[in-house]
Amino acid sequence: MALALVTVAPSAAPRAEPSARATADGRREAPRPFGAECRTGVAGPDVFAYCHNPYPETDRIRLHVECDRWWDIDTDSRPVEAGPAQTVRLSGRCWKEVRAVWVTHQK
Repeated sequence: MALALVTVAPSAAPRAEPSARATADGRREAPRPFGAECRTGVAGPDVFAYCHNPYPETDRIRLHVECDRWWDIDTDSRPVEAGPAQTVRLSGRCWKEVRAVWVTHQK
């Protein structure tokens, strides 16, 4: 039981807000927005995501697919770079049904 609490506690921790930058005159700047907008879809066992990055920084995107059957292997795509004003397509699949799909972002 103690082990389960240790593994669950870090994921329940609140996310840290990005720190604001200081300008030359000492004022604080708001953090710059980051992260491509992604739309995911499932068609039978096939999964896809279209991600558009409207920001000037490159976003490294990964598609994660969790399959419904216990014997079906869950997959994580390799990181794909979405540059400024670029749209990328990611895809994956399960042998049978799909349980969950999500996209992660990295600077």
